[in-house]
Amino acid sequence: MLTGNIRNQIDQIWNAFWSGGVSNPLSVIEQLTFLMFIKRLDDLHTVEERKAEDLGQPMARRIFPEGSDDKGEPYDNLRWSRFKHFEAREMMRIVDEHVFPFLRQMGEEGSSYGTHMKDARLGFSNANLLAKVVQMLDDIPMDDRDTKGDVYEYMLGKIASAGANGQFRTPRHIIQLMVELMAPQPNDVICDPAAGTCGFLVAAGEYLRQHHPQMLRNKESRAHFHDGMFHGFDFDSTMLRIGAMNMTLHGVDNADVSYRDSLAEEHGLDAGDYSLILANPPFAGSLDYDTTAKDLLKIVKTKKTELLFMALFLRLLRTGGRAAVVVPDGVLFGSSKAHKDIRRMLVEEHKLDAIIKLPSGVFRPYAGVSCAIVVFTKTGVGGTEGVWFYDITADGFSLDDKRTPLLDAEKLGACPAQALTAEEHAKNNLPDILSRWGEWKAEAARPRTAQSFVVPAEDIIATGSWDLSLNKYKEIEHEEVDHAAPAEIIAELRALEAEIAEGLDRLEEMLG
Repeated sequence: MLTGNIRNQIDQIWNAFWSGGVSNPLSVIEQLTFLMFIKRLDDLHTVEERKAEDLGQPMARRIFPEGSDDKGEPYDNLRWSRFKHFEAREMMRIVDEHVFPFLRQMGEEGSSYGTHMKDARLGFSNANLLAKVVQMLDDIPMDDRDTKGDVYEYMLGKIASAGANGQFRTPRHIIQLMVELMAPQPNDVICDPAAGTCGFLVAAGEYLRQHHPQMLRNKESRAHFHDGMFHGFDFDSTMLRIGAMNMTLHGVDNADVSYRDSLAEEHGLDAGDYSLILANPPFAGSLDYDTTAKDLLKIVKTKKTELLFMALFLRLLRTGGRAAVVVPDGVLFGSSKAHKDIRRMLVEEHKLDAIIKLPSGVFRPYAGVSCAIVVFTKTGVGGTEGVWFYDITADGFSLDDKRTPLLDAEKLGACPAQALTAEEHAKNNLPDILSRWGEWKAEAARPRTAQSFVVPAEDIIATGSWDLSLNKYKEIEHEEVDHAAPAEIIAELRALEAEIAEGLDRLEEMLG
């Protein structure tokens, strides 16, 4: 948890950028990512120095070489711990003319640290701003992994609150819900083909640290956690840098966060590689057939990105692999052949587990489109016996553009610190979803008037269109109201009219 003091420090850094002329929130977070990366390089180099000193051996790995760069500047001056003491203009010269070229060189050489730094540039020319931000960042205590991760998450949250580029950030409590539903295991290989800031991968890593801490004590499972478990793809270089830094600061040393246009590239190399997919991909409308990966078109012939992403998830999952993904409601009831084909595949060829209806304001202020979480398992041989439906009516926040919390912080999210009362449940349904999830016998017995219920697969198939919209199956109880017979109502009206007429007559007599 971040203290109020640290939050204030980050707010001051943000304000310094704004007053210094850097007003695009995405540009601010990108520049902060560069500076935090530079600071991290120096921290890693310092750890190696201390290790070499303690062991009395030469350094096993040098991040900053000995000697000087090709412009004659000593590499030692490129280290955060050195240039942070320089005068503002001298610091600007070092960082702009030497540190950033050093980062770009690391990227070109394919360093695991610098993969996404090939086009790194200092995005402002105000020396006083640089000196101020370096000092402020240096003052924030980020010694442990939790604080580093929370600091970065808070910074990412400011992209969303600023109202720009927020589409890259799925609300954290929705991510937490999806991760808790899927319960990642130590042997999973997890993928987000539209990773953005890597929120899903970070949350999966945190879940594993909390529920399976023993995996980080075993050499093999620890190596899998750091090097082979997490895979995120995006085609925006800024997002890749931010996502990679997010994973690093949350303690995943070498996550595979790489450039890929997920819908345009063939997936022969990693088809069937992943055991768990967590994603909220962007749904931009339609793509040109010519730019769409042919292996996806074999699964479903369409230009609709939301259907192509569903085909992609099926392509990337191994048999037995699970997925929890956000889709727009149109996927659940669209009438085109492609829509029906995808739904038929999920219900008849694989195992469709759940449809969790999200309230329409959950992604405000960026999008008011109504969405749902689809949970399924890839089997290739069917297996859907019944589909669990849950109708979320409240997620703990107001469903307008402000998204104001409706409860205290300890009662928000999917796993609140305190149990909720029935009245509080009406404001936050997420804990209830987890308590009902998997209780198939109890859920199957619920009537379709309840907030959650199970629909047998044969009922879905019988629709002829494999309709998966909750309203298709949800029944609404109408309270029976007794109305008087029409003749009685008319008699009452006539009696009232007679009373009114009599009153008017008396009034005329009094005035006359």
